[in-house]
Amino acid sequence: MSSFSGEGARTGIRRARSFALAATVLAALVACSSTPDAAAPADPNDQRPVVLTTFTVLADIAQNVAGEHLRVESITKVGAEIHGYQPTPGDIAKAADADLILDNGLNLEAWFAQFVDGLEVPHVVVSEGVETINIAEDAYEGLPNPHAWMSPLNAQIYVDNMAAAFAELDPDNAADFAANAEAYKIELQTVNDELTTELATLAPNQRALITCEGAFSYLARDAGLSEHYLWAVNAEQQSTPRQVAAVIDFVRDNDVPAVFCESTVSDRTMQQVVEASDATFGGTLYVDSLSAADGPVPTYLELLRHDAQLIIDGLTGAGS
Repeated sequence: MSSFSGEGARTGIRRARSFALAATVLAALVACSSTPDAAAPADPNDQRPVVLTTFTVLADIAQNVAGEHLRVESITKVGAEIHGYQPTPGDIAKAADADLILDNGLNLEAWFAQFVDGLEVPHVVVSEGVETINIAEDAYEGLPNPHAWMSPLNAQIYVDNMAAAFAELDPDNAADFAANAEAYKIELQTVNDELTTELATLAPNQRALITCEGAFSYLARDAGLSEHYLWAVNAEQQSTPRQVAAVIDFVRDNDVPAVFCESTVSDRTMQQVVEASDATFGGTLYVDSLSAADGPVPTYLELLRHDAQLIIDGLTGAGS
């Protein structure tokens, strides 16, 4: 976990940022990007420290820990694909004015190192301390699977890391951060217990989770499911004929009832698996992004419950 230093960690009041630094970095990005500036203007009356996260799932977890004391924002918007995201000039302007940036780490945000290069803003890797699962195949073989938050048990480690970082940023409210963290961890444990109990009822041939991306290694581990996928990481978003054939063979040989795909990628290839087997398409799972407020997964806890219920309904035939 990165640490704070100097005046940036001494108070909970937002540090004055260097205009020259922000202008230099922003100008460089404008010169190399034609993406419109999507940065929303900050409320000038809101003097709370600003915490910037790399994607919406982290923002929701962070908000539960921060409570009313910090302003939490996400760099990426709802529905964005996080792996290969291209930051905009508006993103860098937000980052230059933030008090803390939270990233997942584990090679999830391939763009992040360059994004923060030159910014005098502390950042914390919230997955620090998680026992990782390595990817077993493809170009990413041997690297840690970055989707550690898909385990509610791992998410409790994220929460502890956030609470510690927020206490360092804003010591006057450290007790509230700790209390919020403990309350939220109880909710996460409840979701974990519900999820693992329900998934434990699946029959042997129903205990295989087939998805487009290999984003469910940690959830599958917790629930005792085997995991199979078309590609390991969404940075590819493309599977080879060999990979597709292997998934089709597995589905056929094991009479897997349903297959799934994630919300941030096309399900076209998975539909080929459906056409070539007796499996049904179980629906869209959420991983890298929450939905809009009126959508099915506006919070992280609802994301977990939605995915668990969809998996159960698909694999038991209840959703048919």
